Amino acid sequence: RVRPRAGSSLEPQERSMEAPAVPEELPPDAAPGKGAHELFGYVGIEAVLDQMKVKTMKTGFEFNIMVVGQSGLGKSTMVNTLFKSKVSRKASQPGQEERIPKTVQLQSVTHAGVGVGGGSILGEVDPPQRGAALMPSRLTSWDPIIKYINEQYERYLREEILITRKRKIPDTRVHSCVYFVPPTGHWLRPLDLEFMRRLSKIVNVVPVIAKADTLTLEERAEFKQRIQKDLKAHAISVYPQEDFDEDPDDRLLNDRIREKIPFAVVGADQEHQVNGKRVLGRKTKWGIIEVENPVHCEFPMLRDLLIRSHLQDLKDITHNVHYESYRVRRLNESNR
Repeated sequence: RVRPRAGSSLEPQERSMEAPAVPEELPPDAAPGKGAHELFGYVGIEAVLDQMKVKTMKTGFEFNIMVVGQSGLGKSTMVNTLFKSKVSRKASQPGQEERIPKTVQLQSVTHAGVGVGGGSILGEVDPPQRGAALMPSRLTSWDPIIKYINEQYERYLREEILITRKRKIPDTRVHSCVYFVPPTGHWLRPLDLEFMRRLSKIVNVVPVIAKADTLTLEERAEFKQRIQKDLKAHAISVYPQEDFDEDPDDRLLNDRIREKIPFAVVGADQEHQVNGKRVLGRKTKWGIIEVENPVHCEFPMLRDLLIRSHLQDLKDITHNVHYESYRVRRLNESNR
């Protein structure tokens, strides 16, 4: 060991190195029992994903679903099944439930889930009288729906163009519209075709066959093929749209989903005992139809599409495509 000369610049450095180490102060938010060195670990994309997850869990996010279809197709029951919670509000009189009225007027119901803060927009639509479904001289049944969707875009646009705007703009835009097709087993009605044609231009439309347990498996398969032919013949683009498949892996997944659309669903918000387990289902004289059993119906596919696998994609397409089209049109009108 070489000793430095007296007064050398190395002497204080040596003394500081030989001094006992003082433990660094832990940050106030550090977990107990963990050293400061554990705050600096592996750097990679996982760290970014963890940050996004923690931030999302703290701030929450909005995801809005609209259900559309004629009355009696089980729209409220389907949303109850989707969120496993009652969406009907309590009436002023005890022992009664306030039912959503069977009109073309929309009412909003909010459901907050654990880890998922969001809402579901319910609107029961009664078709107009026979022969007047497509008459432009009177108010058609899709006008309130389209007006509501555009109003949410307008509300978001007004907040966005403010000079001093909120850090987080409340998002009431409709991210997905689940359209209920009655289980006739025949072709799509002209009202359904025109409805979906208009809606598909401004929102993500996911068609489903309501009360699919009223059809046999053969009838259900034939009805699906006829609906797919009708949608293709009338150039109705339902979600997931082929034009937005950028990644090859996404295209393969979405192709499998498109083969199953429209989903044949059965809604039920009551539990039954099956083989010692409590399952959601509908009891009939032939047995119990298990809602979450893929062999019985395709509700699990619809639930996974809306909540598990494509939720963020629904939000992205709503913001980058449908809302962007509305924003460009409105700003052009303002400039003129």
